[in-house]
Amino acid sequence: MNRIQEPRWPRTVLRIAAIYNLVWGAWVIFFPNHLFDWTQIDRPNYPGIWQCVGMIVGVYGIGYWFAADDFRRHWPIVLVGFLGKIFGPIGFVQSAMTGVLPWSWGITILTNDLIWWVPFGAMLYITFKDWSDPRRREPGGLLDRELKSVAQVNLETLASDGRTLSAISHSQKTLLVFLRHSGCTFCRQALDELRKLSPKLAGENVIPVVVHMGTVEEGQAMLASHKLAGTLQVSDPRCELYRTYQLDRGKLSQLFGIDVWWAGFKAAILERHGLGKLGGDGFQLGGAFLIRDDKILDSHRSSSAADATPFCKLNLSN
Repeated sequence: MNRIQEPRWPRTVLRIAAIYNLVWGAWVIFFPNHLFDWTQIDRPNYPGIWQCVGMIVGVYGIGYWFAADDFRRHWPIVLVGFLGKIFGPIGFVQSAMTGVLPWSWGITILTNDLIWWVPFGAMLYITFKDWSDPRRREPGGLLDRELKSVAQVNLETLASDGRTLSAISHSQKTLLVFLRHSGCTFCRQALDELRKLSPKLAGENVIPVVVHMGTVEEGQAMLASHKLAGTLQVSDPRCELYRTYQLDRGKLSQLFGIDVWWAGFKAAILERHGLGKLGGDGFQLGGAFLIRDDKILDSHRSSSAADATPFCKLNLSN
C-alpha cells in the first residue's frame, strides 16, 4: 500500500524561489536606491518604506524554504505567494499607465512574479486534486490499498432497492452507469441520454443502475429531475466502485482541454443542461459497464470529462 509519491520539481522550484526572495530582499534592504537609480527615477523620500518591501519579500523566502519539504501540507504559503504574484503585476500595470512608475520596472515584475505563475499554479492544482481525492477520507489516510474483486465488491454494495449489485446482476443483465460529480453539465447530459435509451434497455432486458458520489437523497432528486425516478442507484461517496471498476481520475487535459470546454459550452448553453455546484470528486471520470452474474460483458471508460455517454458505446445484446 503506497501513498501518493511526492514529485521532485516543486521542492527545487520552492528552494530557488526562497533563495531568489532572500537575495532580492537583502538587495533592497541594504541598497534601497539601486533600482531607482538604475531606472532613472527620483529616489524615494522615505527609503525605509521601500526597505520594508524588501523585508516582506525576504520573509516570503523563508516561508518558501520550509514549504519546499512538503508543499501539499504548506499549501497556504504557496497560495499566498501565488496571490502576491497575481496582484503585483496588476498594481504595476495600473501604476505604469498612470505614470507613477516607469515601464522599465517591468523587469522586476518578470522575475518577481510572472515566471512563477506556472509552477506555483501547478503546485496548487496538484494540492487541490490530492486533497479532493475521496481516498484521503479512508482510515489512516491511505491513498492506495489492495483492490477487491468486482464480484466481492458487487456482493458488498447495496442498490437503492436493498439488493446487492451481485444479486441484481444474477437476475438480469445490468448496466452500471458511473457519473462524474452531480453538478457536472456532462452528467446532466448523460442522464438525459439515459432516459432516451430506456425503451431500448427494456427491450434488451437490461436494468440500469446509476452510480454517483452524492447521498441517496441527492441521487433521488437528481434522477427525478431527469424523469428517471425509480431508476436504481448506488451512492458511492468514497469511490469504492469507481476504483474497483478501474475508473481513473482525470488529468488536466482530460478535464480542461479545449475540446472539453467546447463540448461543455454546447452541453451547458446550447443544449441547456446548465451547471450545478460541485458534488463529489471533480477529477473523477465516468464510465459504463454491462455485467451479468458479476462478469463484465462490455465496458467503456470515459477518456475525458466530455465523454459523457459511455453507455451508448456498449453492445447491449451481449
